[in-house]
Amino acid sequence: MESQLSDKHQHAACARCHRTFECRVGSINFCQCQSIQLTDDQQQYIRSTYQGCLCADCLLAVRTEYNHLIHPL
Repeated sequence: MESQLSDKHQHAACARCHRTFECRVGSINFCQCQSIQLTDDQQQYIRSTYQGCLCADCLLAVRTEYNHLIHPL
């Protein structure tokens, strides 16, 4: 069973920082990106800016970047 699960996990390079992380496309509820809450607008911004997946650290950074663009200090 472990090999079946690992077959559905991929090593991906973050489209922003290029670090390698494990993408759990086969069990998306356990993927690192699921812990990051994004609004629809934030998701659209990410889709329009990057091709491919981002690591959790970059998702957080881009979420903050987007918020600063929309609501400057």
